[in-house]
Amino acid sequence: MPDPTAPLPLKAEDFHILLALEDAHRHGYAILKAIEDTTAGRVRMAPSPFYRKLKRLADDGLLAEADERPAPELDDDRRRYYRLTPWGREVLQAEALRLVELAGHPRVVELARGGRSGGSG
Repeated sequence: MPDPTAPLPLKAEDFHILLALEDAHRHGYAILKAIEDTTAGRVRMAPSPFYRKLKRLADDGLLAEADERPAPELDDDRRRYYRLTPWGREVLQAEALRLVELAGHPRVVELARGGRSGGSG
């Protein structure tokens, strides 16, 4: 498998999509809702570009259509369910580690506390 750090940094929306699939297979609308829920509504995606992103992430091998589906009485045949691929999970983990390391960087921490990290201005 290729180096999971190669596609980093991920676009923020791509990270949110992969994160929404980390714990469950979901259909498109459920992915959008999971993103809204985990970001307290700060991240919202329009459906048309969102489905193009899903296709691109699938083409890149980060996600795939899931074979498993809910019971027919709980499902709609038109829905497509998505899951992380093993490669997608590795890339998501690598991006999460990158973000944690960045968030812990002393300059970032100081800036978040309202201080100056140096430089002119």
